[in-house]
Amino acid sequence: MTAGQERFPVASSQFSFAQHGESGGWFSELLPHTARIADQLTVIRSMHTEAINHDPAITFFQSGHQLAGRPSIGAWLSYGLGSENQDLPAFVVMVSQAQHPGQPLYSRLWGSGFLPSRHQGVKLRSGADPVLYLSNPPGFTDNDRRHFLDSLAKLNQLKLQELADPEIETRISQYEMAYRMQASVPELTDLSTEPEHVFNAYGPDSRQPGTYAANCLLARRLIERGVRFVQLFHRGWDHHGNLQKRLPELCATTDQPSAALVADLKQRGLLDDTLILWGGEFGRTVYCQGDLDADNNGRDHHPRCFSLWMAGGGTKPGTTYGKTDDYSYNIVQDPVSVHDLHATILHLLGVEHTKLTFKYQGRHFRLTDIHGKVLRSLIA
Repeated sequence: MTAGQERFPVASSQFSFAQHGESGGWFSELLPHTARIADQLTVIRSMHTEAINHDPAITFFQSGHQLAGRPSIGAWLSYGLGSENQDLPAFVVMVSQAQHPGQPLYSRLWGSGFLPSRHQGVKLRSGADPVLYLSNPPGFTDNDRRHFLDSLAKLNQLKLQELADPEIETRISQYEMAYRMQASVPELTDLSTEPEHVFNAYGPDSRQPGTYAANCLLARRLIERGVRFVQLFHRGWDHHGNLQKRLPELCATTDQPSAALVADLKQRGLLDDTLILWGGEFGRTVYCQGDLDADNNGRDHHPRCFSLWMAGGGTKPGTTYGKTDDYSYNIVQDPVSVHDLHATILHLLGVEHTKLTFKYQGRHFRLTDIHGKVLRSLIA
C-alpha cells in the first residue's frame, strides 16, 4: 500500500450467529437473553436513514428532520394521546452510559419544538433528586409551597387574561404537575417493594440507580402507572476502534435487562398494549477501520442499512422483515425509511400519521413531514 492510500477490508464478524426459536431468527452469541425471546420480536433488517453523522442522524431519528427544532416523537405522542396519569409526565426520558460514553446527548432530542412545552420529555435522573428542582429547599414546607403556587397561579391567570398566551397556561399546569410529582416520583423510584426474582431477571446492575438495567426496571414501573412514552438512551456504541473489547461489554450491559423488560411486561399482561423498540440512529460498515489483524480495529457509520427490533404493541411476533445484499451494504428487499418507521409506530399506537399535525408559522407540520407509509405486514 503506497503512502496516502486507504484500505477498507471487508471483515466478517468475530462473533458467531445462530437461529433461535420457532421463528428461526438470527442472533449474535453476544445476545443470549434476547435470543431466548426471538419468537416475541419483530426484526427489521432493512432500515435506512439520510444522515451519516451522529448528531443529524439521531436528530432525524427523534424528530423526522435532520435540523434541530422539530418536536421529538415522544412530544408528538404526548400531544396526540395525552396522559393517563395526572401525577406523572406523559413523556419520560432516562440516560445511562458505558465506561466510554462517546457521543453527547442534548435535551433537545426529547424536546417539544414548536409544540406546547408541556409535551417535552422530563428527564429522570439517578440520585436523591430524580427530577431537578422538584424538592422543597431547606426551611420551605409543603404548606409553604402550596400557598406559593396558589399565589403564583393567580398572578399567572391575570397575565393569561391579558395576553392569551397558551404558554402561560402551560406554565400553570406544569407547576401543579411538579407539586403532584413530589409525591409520585419518590414512590415510583422506590424499588424496595420489588421482589428478589425481579432483580434477578433484570440482572445485578438493576439494583444500581442510573444503570441501563435499573432504567429498564423503572421503565416497567412507569408503564404500569400509565406513562405514555418512556425512552431510554444508552451511550457508548460508537465503535470506530477497540470493537472486540467494547462491543461485548455493551451487549452484556443491555442484553439481559432488555429481554427482561419484554418478558416482564408480557407476564403482567402489559405487552399487548405496549410497543417496545430497540435500535440506534444508523448501522456500521461491513468493512473494517484500521488494520484488519489489529486488536483495536472498528467500523464506521453506515446509513444505507441497519437493523432494529420491536416487540408488543400489535406487532407480528417472530417476524424478520427486509433483506440486504451479501455484503450487508445495500438493501435488496423491503427498504424501510425512518419516516416509514415513524408512521408505523404511530399507527400501532392508534394514531394516523397524516392527521397528527400542528400549525406553525402558517404550515401544518407532522412527524413524518410529507413522507411515510405504514408497514402493514409487520402488524399482527
